[in-house]
Amino acid sequence: MNAPVDRARLIRLAQATRELRLRQDRRRCEESLSEFLRGAWRYIDPSPYVHGWHLDAIAEHLQAVTDGDIRRLIINVPPRTSKSSLVSVAWPAWVWAQPAEDDLPLGGAKVQFLFASYAQSLSMRDSVKMRRLIMSPWYRERWGRRFSLTGDQNAKVRFDNDRGGYRLSTSVGGSLTGEGAAVIVVDDPNNAIEAESDAVRQSTVDWWDNALSTRLNDPKTGAYVIIMQRLHEEDLTGHILTANHEDWTHLMLPMRYEADRCCSTGIGWADPREVEGELLCPERFGDAEVRSLERVLGPYQFAGQMQQRPEPKGGGIFKREWWQEWAEKTFPACNYIIASLDPAYTEKQENDYSGLTVWGAFADKNRNPKVILMAAWRDRLAVHDLVLKVAKSCNRFKVDRLLVEAKASGISVMQELRRLFGSEPWSVEGVDPKRLDKTARAYSVQPLFSDGMIYAPDREWADMVIDEMATFPRASHDDLVDSATQALRHLRMNGIIQRAEEVSAEITDAMTHKGRPPMPLYGAV
Repeated sequence: MNAPVDRARLIRLAQATRELRLRQDRRRCEESLSEFLRGAWRYIDPSPYVHGWHLDAIAEHLQAVTDGDIRRLIINVPPRTSKSSLVSVAWPAWVWAQPAEDDLPLGGAKVQFLFASYAQSLSMRDSVKMRRLIMSPWYRERWGRRFSLTGDQNAKVRFDNDRGGYRLSTSVGGSLTGEGAAVIVVDDPNNAIEAESDAVRQSTVDWWDNALSTRLNDPKTGAYVIIMQRLHEEDLTGHILTANHEDWTHLMLPMRYEADRCCSTGIGWADPREVEGELLCPERFGDAEVRSLERVLGPYQFAGQMQQRPEPKGGGIFKREWWQEWAEKTFPACNYIIASLDPAYTEKQENDYSGLTVWGAFADKNRNPKVILMAAWRDRLAVHDLVLKVAKSCNRFKVDRLLVEAKASGISVMQELRRLFGSEPWSVEGVDPKRLDKTARAYSVQPLFSDGMIYAPDREWADMVIDEMATFPRASHDDLVDSATQALRHLRMNGIIQRAEEVSAEITDAMTHKGRPPMPLYGAV
């Protein structure tokens, strides 16, 4: 006869097994933010969870922030890759779930968070999702005893827990009077549609510099995290990395892998992709989907939002790869040297620069016409100082002619140049672009670059010109582009330089036998 079943014992055994599995799951989630995201997903988003290695990469860096190994973190990643769900919803909930006894610098329910997005509604959306997550049965069963939400401060904009932690939501440009946090997160500081506006971008940068950058409760232990897609070379990421990039860890994740921009960070992480063009998350965005996005967004938007560089690879109208490097220590013997000035005389910081470029026309060993960039600078100067600096450059490089764009400020500059330096060997010529806009003028000289006719030495000032022309027409300044296109159009229109097919056509035409002029059928009248 079978022994009677001890139902109470079976119940205890089942409870013990369940508690063991719960402890194991809790420990696994506490040790890995990526594992926590998997378990929490159903309470964050109704759509199925799609994992990608990029989420592991972001989670690894956020854990380094929690551990105190990173205190300034910028993450550039394409949209719709679950970035906000991880950074603005799962991560703060995971931080609050950490055991207090671990004594992490930024771990445990004591941590205060401030989240900001370009719109208050986005910050509040993620705030609601986080609160829903930490009130879920799954979360309460595992970490419910570690803290509780307080009843007196439990709203969409802000909610507090009974261990001193809170989550505060605001918008870019919103008032922060009296507010601060241990961790400040900026999630999408600009709307992609508005990022083309200089005023909008500048207001974001001003808000960061003047308001948010001083809001850490403890500057010695607090942390900043910025996660965004690149929208312009002078967006918040560009502003920060230009000013003090050494203080920041930069995690850059393009949709398509580019070997020459392979990202690695100070915590020992590196982009695991090896094949050029390999996708970031093919499980979610396959090749067909990415190609469709590229068609819809166009090259400039795709380069910024998807590739995390606010210019198409190699440049836009003027690709970087088209420039030929001049490796000699001295310039070639030039038969014609021209300087080109785009004037904007003013000393006010908010106004445009004046830009000057100097170009030399020469022939290579095969007698093919070429052009070399010999000098470049830009500065904000009053009219007299501008004239003196321009004249100095013209004399130094033995310029044959100085071109000045004949707009309002240019007319005054030309008059002053002729008055002070009329006896110099170089002449001053005003150029009227007429109805051609900047982009049309750029396209008119683009073939000179694509044909490999334009050279530049390996110098910092040359890189300045190449960088600005590569990002045109999306660069914050275009004075050097205007100067360059003005000079090259002059060389083209005056027959000083010709493309290979133009020279070939002239030779062919000259060698063609045309015979004698036809004789009149009848004699002269």
